[in-house]
Amino acid sequence: MFFKNKENDINGNFIKVAALLIHAAKIDQDYSENEEKIIIQALLEFGIDQDNIQQIISEGKKIESNSNQILEFTKEVKKMNNDKKIKIVETLWRIIYSNKEADVYEASLMRRLAGLLYIDSKVMGDIKKKIIREIK
Repeated sequence: MFFKNKENDINGNFIKVAALLIHAAKIDQDYSENEEKIIIQALLEFGIDQDNIQQIISEGKKIESNSNQILEFTKEVKKMNNDKKIKIVETLWRIIYSNKEADVYEASLMRRLAGLLYIDSKVMGDIKKKIIREIK
């Protein structure tokens, strides 16, 4: 009988989450070290083992660079409970505002994600305001 390794399942699920976060960081054509630190911190907060972070980010970068749509990244997030979804959205806004402003492409991405993840636009706006207040 084949037994799944729970740690591998968790890490595998978060590779696509990492790809989504990396996509948000790269959408403005400026993937910075600061944005990668935000991604690492979020993965740690989700319980990913420090020893696996770089592998997950590396795999996430490969998936993100070989994909032309975000639907495959959002599938894993859709399966998560609401608290985890909110945490991911907060991380996305942190990445976007890590350079103190959101461009048209970043704002468009977040509007699409709100629909794909079934997050109310008011909730999305409240999270955005919270993150803007935090970085000021």
